[in-house]
Amino acid sequence: MEVCNCIEPQWPADELLMKYQYISDFFIAVAYFSIPLELIYFVKKSAVFPYRWVLVQFGAFIVLCGATHLINLWTFTTHSRTVALVMTTAKVLTAVVSCATALMLVHIIPDLLSVKTRELFLKNKAAELDREMGLIRTQEETGRHVRMLTHEIRSTLDRHTILKTTLVELGRTLALEECALWMPTRTGLELQLSYTLRQQHPVEYTVPIQLPVISQVFATSRAVKISPNSPVARLRPVSGKYMLGEVVAVRVPLLHLSNFQINDWPELSTKRYALMVLMLPSDSARQWHVHELELVEVVADQVAVALSHAAILEESMRARDLLMEQNVALDLARREAETAIRARNDFLAVMNHEMRTPMHAIIALSSLLQETELTPEQRLMVETILKSSNLLATLMNDVLDLSRLEDGSLQLDLGTFNLHTLFREVLNLIKPIAVVKKLPITLNLAPDLPEFVVGDEKRLMQIILNIVGNAVKFSKQGSISVTALVYKSDTRAPDFFVVPTGSHFYLRVKVKDLGAGINPQEIPKLFTKFAQTQSLATRSSGGSGLGLAISKRFVNLMEGNIWIESDGLGKGCTAIFDVKLGISNESSVPKAPASPRHANFDGLKVLVMDENGVSRMVTKGLLVHLGCEVTTASTSEECLRVVSHEHKVVFMDVCMPGVENYRIENYQIALRIHEKFTKQRHQRPLLVALTGNTDKSTKEKCMSFGLDGVLLKPVSLDNMRNVLSDLLEHRVLYEAM
Repeated sequence: MEVCNCIEPQWPADELLMKYQYISDFFIAVAYFSIPLELIYFVKKSAVFPYRWVLVQFGAFIVLCGATHLINLWTFTTHSRTVALVMTTAKVLTAVVSCATALMLVHIIPDLLSVKTRELFLKNKAAELDREMGLIRTQEETGRHVRMLTHEIRSTLDRHTILKTTLVELGRTLALEECALWMPTRTGLELQLSYTLRQQHPVEYTVPIQLPVISQVFATSRAVKISPNSPVARLRPVSGKYMLGEVVAVRVPLLHLSNFQINDWPELSTKRYALMVLMLPSDSARQWHVHELELVEVVADQVAVALSHAAILEESMRARDLLMEQNVALDLARREAETAIRARNDFLAVMNHEMRTPMHAIIALSSLLQETELTPEQRLMVETILKSSNLLATLMNDVLDLSRLEDGSLQLDLGTFNLHTLFREVLNLIKPIAVVKKLPITLNLAPDLPEFVVGDEKRLMQIILNIVGNAVKFSKQGSISVTALVYKSDTRAPDFFVVPTGSHFYLRVKVKDLGAGINPQEIPKLFTKFAQTQSLATRSSGGSGLGLAISKRFVNLMEGNIWIESDGLGKGCTAIFDVKLGISNESSVPKAPASPRHANFDGLKVLVMDENGVSRMVTKGLLVHLGCEVTTASTSEECLRVVSHEHKVVFMDVCMPGVENYRIENYQIALRIHEKFTKQRHQRPLLVALTGNTDKSTKEKCMSFGLDGVLLKPVSLDNMRNVLSDLLEHRVLYEAM
């Protein structure tokens, strides 16, 4: 049997399929070989991919697959064993590489998944950051609007401007259709429509403050959405509107008004709020955003702060205006008081000078008349004239002292004096009157009472004389005792406490009488000027009612206290006063008596310069009676022409109305006399000012212009004799003024 090794011819269809497979394998091989090129390019360009070796392995797999398809092209025809071997090797390598790649992907896929997870996380973070950045931008925009609104609101401190500006700026910033402000009424029971954005003159519409919607807004500090149909939101026309815009309301805290009553704001101190209503445009889908609500809340707080500042400013301006009015009134009252004081002082100065000039004549002539031979009846008349004149002079001194005390111009003239001697001199002055009235007077000085003290001797004597004189004046029977001691603190002096030191002490003086006494209800009136109690006024004792008033002021000036005690009418009374005195370092041993005074002035040449003819004649009469040779001059020029070295004393009136600007010019006469005797100073006469002015400035001016002494009118014969003796002995004379 013969074997046939021939191959059956293939079907044309099969050949066609083989051709298609051949062409496909070729293109597949080309495609496979192109993929590694792309991978190589990708690996070369990528510096961050962590698995390059995986890509290399995957590229080898692709190359082997392409090589397999390429080798397969030679298998479609008769091929040698070498081709089959190469084909087998390529497929084995491809299978190995493909398995290795599959195994590696098992480890790589979780990492790839984690990378994907991180990528999603980063995307979410990026989205969240975008939202936060948007929120920050919104907040920045809100802050910008708030700063702008705050600047506009605080650019003025007028509350009406603040509220109107708030509505305008909110309406512009938030594009509002309407914005309104409801203010509490004076009673605090209603809210009144006070300001609106669109209406220039809003109707004074009120709503009860107890409405639920108002209570809801007032209960929180946040902006609250309310119904567009609520009573506080029905402010815009609704005709033709399909949908009203959203409405929010927020409270505006008002300042506690317990101390500020600002126009129509409530005066109560309880917490009160205004209501601000904001409306979005109608027929729009716009809604309120969170940042817009925050903007409204912040603006409400800023408005509250601005209103509080405005309230404080308004109150301060009212207080300032009131203070200015009070200052103007006080300044006017001060000027009027100063004018009145100047007028009073000028009047008193003129009256003092004009009254002392005739008083000088009366007392001087009466004292001269007393030196002549008189019948008992005439002598009694002259003594009565002298007593009346002295009483009138005392009244003048009291009025002037009171005037100085009231305007504060009176000052104490401090000096060292003998306190024990002062009390004895007072009793020596009072005893003649007491003897006539048969009233025994006793003086009790405490053993520890200092003898030499520092104080105003004249004022202290005046106080004691007033009090002891009143005791004698208002007592018809009984006795009077005067006690002086060092005061130690007790409870008897009302509202008066002392703190003695080593340099001063407090003197207490008690003057007790057993006379008619005083009604306790009338005691406070005793220290009122020009006033007397009814029980004293009914007595025939006279008096001006100035003694105790002046004594009280003198005591107060000496940092002391004075009061009167009495158990009633018919039981007597006790006057007590305390004054502060300094402790003197001088010895308690009495000083040696002064040398005898000059009693004989025969031949003493004296010049008298006085514009007033009566006063000039009276002064000349006193000096002539004492034996002096007197020359008179009526003007300063005549005085300068007449004065010579033969004159020992020149009495000159320093208040001569005939000299222009006499208050200064008349003092300059002394300077011109000094110039006249410049080369013969030892022959210059002694210059003594004769004046009716009792103010301290007169004494100071006399000393500053070189006068050697001051003599106060009126002057009696004994007074003139003592003045000349002191002047010739000490060559200086300054009476206490």
